[in-house]
Amino acid sequence: MTAAGQDAIAVIGALFASEGAAAYLGEPVTQAGHMLQAAALAERGGAARPLVAAALLHDVGHFTGTVSGQDLMRGTDNRHGDQGAAWLARWFGPAVTEPVRLHVAAKRYLCATEPGYFALLSEASRYTLSVQGGPMRGEELAAFKREPYAADACRVRRWDDLAKDPAVQPPPFSHFASLLRELVA
Repeated sequence: MTAAGQDAIAVIGALFASEGAAAYLGEPVTQAGHMLQAAALAERGGAARPLVAAALLHDVGHFTGTVSGQDLMRGTDNRHGDQGAAWLARWFGPAVTEPVRLHVAAKRYLCATEPGYFALLSEASRYTLSVQGGPMRGEELAAFKREPYAADACRVRRWDDLAKDPAVQPPPFSHFASLLRELVA
């Protein structure tokens, strides 16, 4: 593995250990615990390795962008999907970064297209949905469906929604480190 790949794992691991150890925006788990739970769900579901990585990394934009997750909870959309995907693109290809970029849009899409999906969201996720534009309408729906990674983003979104259980002890970041090393471009 290249030095860049080693650096990527070290940098991402440090985020999980530092900012990731903080409370997760109105949810009963830490940010890192949430992302680790999502990755474990993807792994148990037999997802392809890049999609497991996307589930693991889907919320890094909460602490790598210029607007924080705390700002999101105060009513400012931090565009964390876009921020996280842009940050991750220095190391990973689109099979990882695009589902990260689109996972908020996937929530908006699923709220618009699946009866009952909104009711499955946590209180915090319902609030952030309102900040992020609410359910999609009109051309947004068609545009999302045309995205090459829309289906993968919807899978990440579903794991995201389930990955908020304080009783679940997910595997540590080190469990996923070799997977990330394999995927570093």
